[in-house]
Amino acid sequence: MFDKILIANRGEIALRVLRACKEMGIKTVAVHSQIDRDLKHVRLADESVCIGPNPSPKSYLNVPAIIAAMEITDSQAVHPGYGFLAENADFAERVQKSGFTFIGPDPDVIRMMGDKVEAIKAMKKAGVPTVPGSDGPLPEDEEECHAIAKRIGYPIIIKAAAGGGGRGMRVVHTEAALINSIQITQGEAKAAFGDGTVYMEKFLQNPRHVEVQILSDGQGSAIHLGDRDCSLQRRHQKVLEEAPAPGIPQEVREATYAACVKACIDIKYKGAGTFEFLYEDGRFYFIEMNTRIQVEHPVSEMVTGIDLIKEQIRVCSGLPLSIKQSDVVIRGHSFECRINAEDPKTFMPCPGLVKGFHAPGGLGVRVDSHLYNGYSVPPNYDSMIAKIITYGDTREIALNRMRNALDETIVDGIRTNIPLQQMLVRDEAFRKGGVNIHYLEKKLAE
Repeated sequence: MFDKILIANRGEIALRVLRACKEMGIKTVAVHSQIDRDLKHVRLADESVCIGPNPSPKSYLNVPAIIAAMEITDSQAVHPGYGFLAENADFAERVQKSGFTFIGPDPDVIRMMGDKVEAIKAMKKAGVPTVPGSDGPLPEDEEECHAIAKRIGYPIIIKAAAGGGGRGMRVVHTEAALINSIQITQGEAKAAFGDGTVYMEKFLQNPRHVEVQILSDGQGSAIHLGDRDCSLQRRHQKVLEEAPAPGIPQEVREATYAACVKACIDIKYKGAGTFEFLYEDGRFYFIEMNTRIQVEHPVSEMVTGIDLIKEQIRVCSGLPLSIKQSDVVIRGHSFECRINAEDPKTFMPCPGLVKGFHAPGGLGVRVDSHLYNGYSVPPNYDSMIAKIITYGDTREIALNRMRNALDETIVDGIRTNIPLQQMLVRDEAFRKGGVNIHYLEKKLAE
């Protein structure tokens, strides 16, 4: 096991990793930008190193500065959290070549799963259900592109192979619009990701977003921790998540779980990872794999009782998984609301001084947050400031606890999206379960 881990992130996920390390008796190093010197995990870490000015490219994305911080603190490994460098294969490779351990999968696996075309090929080989598509990059020949689209059936969606986060995608409803849409998406992909490769898939009209959490040790053992429903989204960004996903037949779940586990063993995956699917008409369709810990991982922890961060650290230190699939039992239900420092109506970021913060409590309530009274939310980074997580023996109990928890939460001095979350947990359609990925945006438009 590692003696010292450097945490290459900020905010609530950095604090979450620090807590896991402290439980495991591992010393911690916090790296931070100039404006983040007063973050809670920076104050609590055994050591801290300022790695640059406030802009992310000069600090949290500054690979030489992070490597240098590992060297001067004698760290053995780096935990990237999520975002920033968490899925950057070049960073993982630099870490390994510098003699340290990257807490995540090997660089070649990150590259493969980051390339949507290669990822789909690997998933098909493992038997993971995928969306009908071009089965590779689109050719230059326009007639071939028309033939592929006709085989799939309109509407179709053009996607950037190197895309993510909702960028590099365009829906096409008619044959007349196909070629122009391909060319525009190629240009956007080249500008945004440095790679103009695009592919084509069937566009599902009203799917849900359901994902499967896995753990794998890269030594031939992998397990799943059930699924999560993340369908409440705005502009492809998740707002509220739950586990397990409601209303999915158990035999459909089990078949998908088995395929995900097999895929992890096939590609020698190491660490925590998530298979993301669209679910429609009783079928799962793979869209991508996230090769890191997810923002919404706490709901899986709540229904299984398994600490994902600790297992992630264990397997990346070279140890086998400490749990077998038979040890994983899904009990009860859990919700997570993302609390952002933003206007609940315009969604504009609202940084500033937190004059008062009161976190909710009670049975089945968990809060993952770096907030405290007197903390100033900076304008430089993502607006998420907290995650409120609730658990109950049933979905209804967990949802009622979330309603109460949101009503109890106080954040004075800045605006937050708590009013939006309060509205969602009282929404009749959501309370019934099974809303699709378009539901929230349609509701907001109304």
